[in-house]
Amino acid sequence: MAIYEYRMEPLTDFTQKENIKAYQAGLKTVEGYLGETYPLVINGKRVKTKKTIVSKNPADHTEDIGVVHQAGIEETEQAMAAALDAFETWKKVPAGVRADILFKTAAIIRKRKFEFSALMTKEAGKPYPEADADTAEAIDFLEYYGRLMLEYASETDKKVLSRKHIERNEYRYIPLGVGAIIPPWNFPLAILTGMTSAAVVAGNAVLIKPASTTQVIAHKLVEAMEEAGLPNGVINLVPGSGREVGDYMVNHPKTRFISFTGSKEVGMTIYENAAKVQKHQIWLKRVVAEMGGKDAVIVDEDYDPKEAAQILKTSAFGFSGQKCSAASRAIVHEKVYDAVMDALKAEVMNIKVGNPEDDTVFMGPVNDENAFNKITEYIEIGKQEGKVLIGGDSDKTKGWFIEPTVFIDVEPHARIMKEEIFGPVLAITKVKSFTEALDVANSTEFGLTGAVLSNNRMHLEKARDEFHVGNLYFNRKCTGAIVGYQPFGGFNMSGTDSKAGGPEYLLHFMQGKTITEQL
Repeated sequence: MAIYEYRMEPLTDFTQKENIKAYQAGLKTVEGYLGETYPLVINGKRVKTKKTIVSKNPADHTEDIGVVHQAGIEETEQAMAAALDAFETWKKVPAGVRADILFKTAAIIRKRKFEFSALMTKEAGKPYPEADADTAEAIDFLEYYGRLMLEYASETDKKVLSRKHIERNEYRYIPLGVGAIIPPWNFPLAILTGMTSAAVVAGNAVLIKPASTTQVIAHKLVEAMEEAGLPNGVINLVPGSGREVGDYMVNHPKTRFISFTGSKEVGMTIYENAAKVQKHQIWLKRVVAEMGGKDAVIVDEDYDPKEAAQILKTSAFGFSGQKCSAASRAIVHEKVYDAVMDALKAEVMNIKVGNPEDDTVFMGPVNDENAFNKITEYIEIGKQEGKVLIGGDSDKTKGWFIEPTVFIDVEPHARIMKEEIFGPVLAITKVKSFTEALDVANSTEFGLTGAVLSNNRMHLEKARDEFHVGNLYFNRKCTGAIVGYQPFGGFNMSGTDSKAGGPEYLLHFMQGKTITEQL
């Protein structure tokens, strides 16, 4: 299926001084509304509750980003009623009109690109290039899914055959209903935008429960979609406790689908609970889940050690390793092992850690105290399971800062080689052959991303067939999937392989209907 013309949003060149100044102006804009209060959004109305939380800057505990009202069961039920009502009219709106709202939202975000990125620097701790890429990806999702919906709308009559003089057959896609959108904090604009816009452009109404640490960013997206003309009730923003609001949405008999991105543990619970048919429920709920990863980079015996080290640095420590696609394992052939370790140590030594408002910082803080505690606990485990090549220290005095940490000489079965850490920790093991490297790479319960660095064509072809991940990269980093070019989603405990940013993604939010008229 050919997609209507789509061009990815360009990334900002931060070697240009004018772009640095524009970003800093974005930070000033965000600082102008720090500490403001953000109510719920239900049927277009701003709803205040008795409970609020304060969103904090993870790089500076003393800075409040905003005060966000929190939903309870009562407000979530109100949001469900609003969504159900809005769905009855929204599902009848032509696909072209729905797509236009996505295009307009993309234009709004594009005009305010530095502000949206700067807000992620403040609330999510993202350095300039990471935040800029997040905003660009959000724009890409809006543009791509809008055009994809136009394709589906224009080709439905061509998907099935009719029998001449006997019957005319029609095959059309119709929306599912009301869905729960539960996005992560690590791509607080891009993934939230992709999950939400896909469901909405397909004709559904949604309840959004944003991650607890990035709720202000979620408000800004909703405001942009409202400005673009989205009718009241199609999107309802209900931040709140996962155990209260999240569980209520998942278990609600009127919830038709759940779109989730987050940890394996939460994803499994959602999958299990969604499978239970509740009283008055007349369908089986659909679950789109993107969970975790334990992603590996294989370095073959013929690959340049310095280039390998640069790729490992970017794959493992971009956004402090807080990407489900980040490299947390390196599997290195023994012939280049020592040279790669030397080059990697030199690369990591040059990583600047600090407040990402400084444009020279490569790595900012981790997400919050829970993340800080989990990662530092794994670092202590790593000290028992391998040797520290570099890093290993942390400091939470002002922000949640952890040094980029590399463990070497780790056994393939070690915990830090098997379990998702979700932080700036890279475990490295040595292998004797490429076949052994593939065996180690495939030895986890996850299957999200992976990379192979090799100049051996037969090894690359072997990996093409046998490296069991949803997104496989040759001779480049294992992060940074581009919408429309590298549809994203993984195997096994990495989720349902829904392939966000791909030509089939919208089908998860629609159902097929065949209509036959006898002649």
